[in-house]
Amino acid sequence: MNGKFIVDNQIVEEKILLFDDKIIDIVDDIVISDSDNVEIIDAKGAYVSAGFIDLHIHGSGGSDVMDATPQALEILSTTLPKTGTTSFLATTMTMSTQDIDNALQNIQNNAHSVTGAKIVGVHLEGPFINASKHGAQDKNYVQSPNFKLIEKYINEVKMITLAPEVEGAEDFVKQMTKSYPHIILSAGHSSASYEEAKQSFKWGVSHVTHLFNAMPGYHHREPGLVGAVFESDVTCDIIADLVHTHPSTLALTHKLKSDKLVLITDAMRAGCMKCGTYDLGGRKVEVSEGKALLEDGTLAGSVLKMNEAMANMVQHTSMTHVEVVNAVTKLPAQMIGVKKGELKKGYDADIVIFDENFSIIATIIDGKSKYKRM
Repeated sequence: MNGKFIVDNQIVEEKILLFDDKIIDIVDDIVISDSDNVEIIDAKGAYVSAGFIDLHIHGSGGSDVMDATPQALEILSTTLPKTGTTSFLATTMTMSTQDIDNALQNIQNNAHSVTGAKIVGVHLEGPFINASKHGAQDKNYVQSPNFKLIEKYINEVKMITLAPEVEGAEDFVKQMTKSYPHIILSAGHSSASYEEAKQSFKWGVSHVTHLFNAMPGYHHREPGLVGAVFESDVTCDIIADLVHTHPSTLALTHKLKSDKLVLITDAMRAGCMKCGTYDLGGRKVEVSEGKALLEDGTLAGSVLKMNEAMANMVQHTSMTHVEVVNAVTKLPAQMIGVKKGELKKGYDADIVIFDENFSIIATIIDGKSKYKRM
């Protein structure tokens, strides 16, 4: 009660949100007696929205998905509620086939048992990428698209980032689109030309991973993947940490992509941790001043928190509070087909209370408190 509820693309006040493990209803008033055993949460004028969903996160709190242990998933899961994230795709990276299989098997066996933010699937980032745009991924492990790598985990995989221009990509995309339409095929770590990118959208590629990063920049004679995204209705995601993307680039992207834009963190294990030396995919990473860099200066994921990304977008673009919330709730939930991301009757009771500056006050998952600011 006493909140600014973000519902149906608008902010409504003087409402009461009823929930247990699911959203029961949003009502104008309710009579509660002393015997009803009901907890009352006073939002005290703060914003109330559905829980945030991160479609691209490798790690946080000192753990990484590629650690391939139940403990790593639990640490990641219990760290994220302080950032407002209530669900995420556990994101792998380009390493050996055995390392990827170990990570996928660990997720398959243990995702259901985490006690914080829910693991709602896997984002396979690589190894089906272009070695020339490997970024912080290890190019020695890049391989052609191969269904056998994911065959045992087809129910867990919700998104695959791949380079549509590499050999074998066309057949792979067409096969996946036909047989497994629930899996989002996303172009990324790619040197695709404008023409190649547009063609891949016809095959079934429907999303683009961390727009501008690990792909050629937009050029007036070679618009490339970025240009193809700007004139297509595919969705795309962006890392709004002011390191991977300049504020003016964020503003332009919002203007051109509007309700097709998703915010992600692409965070690595140093997320929510102190500056220092960490690793990503077995490679040394130095973290300082909000940057995570390999020894050669290459950006190695981020240490971005989701609520910080949202604050950056509102500060540096024309994005409203409603739009920025939709970019981390409603749209990603619709993309991966989960009954989350909206404060609607019957949806999971994943709820975040935050202030005007997106500082998290409380996070609720499946109706249970998982974080509360002291």
